[in-house]
Amino acid sequence: MFDTVLIANRGEIALRVLRACRSLGLKTVAAYSEADAALRHVSLADKSICIGPASAASSYLDPSRLLLAARLTGAGAVHPGYGFLSENADFAQAVEEAGLTFIGPSARAIRLMGDKVSAKKAMAQAGIPCVPGSEGALPDDAAIVRALADEVGYPLIVKAAGGGGGRGMRIVRAAADLETSVATTRQEAGQAFRNSQVYIERFLEHPRHVEIQILADGHGNVVWLGERDCSMQRRHQKVIEESPAPHISREAIAAIGARCADACRSIGYTGAGTFEFLYEDGHFFFIEMNTRVQVEHPVTELVTGVDIVREQIRIAQGERLTIQQEDIRFVGHAIECRINAEDARNFMPSPGTVSQWIAPGGPGIRVESHLYSGYTVPPHYDSLVAKLLAHGATREEAIERLKVALAEIEIAGIATTVELHRKLMSDEGFVKGGFDIHHLERRMDAGLFDDEVRHDR
Repeated sequence: MFDTVLIANRGEIALRVLRACRSLGLKTVAAYSEADAALRHVSLADKSICIGPASAASSYLDPSRLLLAARLTGAGAVHPGYGFLSENADFAQAVEEAGLTFIGPSARAIRLMGDKVSAKKAMAQAGIPCVPGSEGALPDDAAIVRALADEVGYPLIVKAAGGGGGRGMRIVRAAADLETSVATTRQEAGQAFRNSQVYIERFLEHPRHVEIQILADGHGNVVWLGERDCSMQRRHQKVIEESPAPHISREAIAAIGARCADACRSIGYTGAGTFEFLYEDGHFFFIEMNTRVQVEHPVTELVTGVDIVREQIRIAQGERLTIQQEDIRFVGHAIECRINAEDARNFMPSPGTVSQWIAPGGPGIRVESHLYSGYTVPPHYDSLVAKLLAHGATREEAIERLKVALAEIEIAGIATTVELHRKLMSDEGFVKGGFDIHHLERRMDAGLFDDEVRHDR
């Protein structure tokens, strides 16, 4: 048990964790960089401590600074949020070895699922369908690699075993490009992830991105909380997420959800986690598992009524889940728009001072943000500044509520992607639902912003 949690993150997720801790009667410590001294959660936390300069490498990504901060402030647990060190097995292990509680899965589970090769092998053994491809990391022998590629078939994709976030991937459409693509991906993987191992999979031309949210406690209880469709993407970065996934039968979702729960039991997984799949022609193909809370977790919270972050913390305290699978009810439809401090036309970052912030409201609207008027968005970190969600009895109602909310929201002083979301709410493909992961890029290429874009400045 612990009574104080060090929040090892920033922005909206830090504020979200703080609120969950308060709901459980726990004290909080905000660990912040010099650039983040003015963040809301820093002033709201019971204690706060500066962990270094603006550079993430010297603050949020430095395990020694975070562990020292926990020791100096008397924190008994560390919540990593998402990003930064949230899926770093060495950090989770260091937290445990320091006698603290890591609010997340074990270092062993993070290590197993963080390596795409070992994760795919473990999931195949657990009965989770995987994309056809090499059974392990590619060998150095070029002839063997060519033979494996011929067996998988073209087009195929070369992936870094330690990759993520859309990095460490290269599509190969012809055998003549295979050797160069493998060598280049290996080099990039070694530099970016300190793991030069790569593997190959069949490249699916028009897949959707569908993920299953799970919660697992340390007493053998596992529940799956439905699915999220995250197919609206740009360069593998999610833009809009929703639940339930349009035009996929509830029977198919229930079947894959149950398999995910069984897989968690088979590997001894505890905490919150997300199984990510590509979905094409009625089939699910496992691609990776995120061993942390997701950016888009509020989508699931709205349709299930389950507080995922609160449950995540309770699990870390050794408690049992407050719900069983038969208790879960999926009500209505929820959609989330990720709002970034970026130019809507080209996604270039737009740091600067927010001269005005007015959040929207109304039935079914939820806003997750750390913004306030006068806040300066720094250039050092991810550009996510807000998440705008709408919940309705139907998908159509959720879209209409989002349209109203997007018309109300005001973020002045910086460029944001609000206008992109306004356009997408009326996009024919989005309104119909069931689009693939390339839809947004096709729409951008076709001139989604040919007319004058109104920036919120």
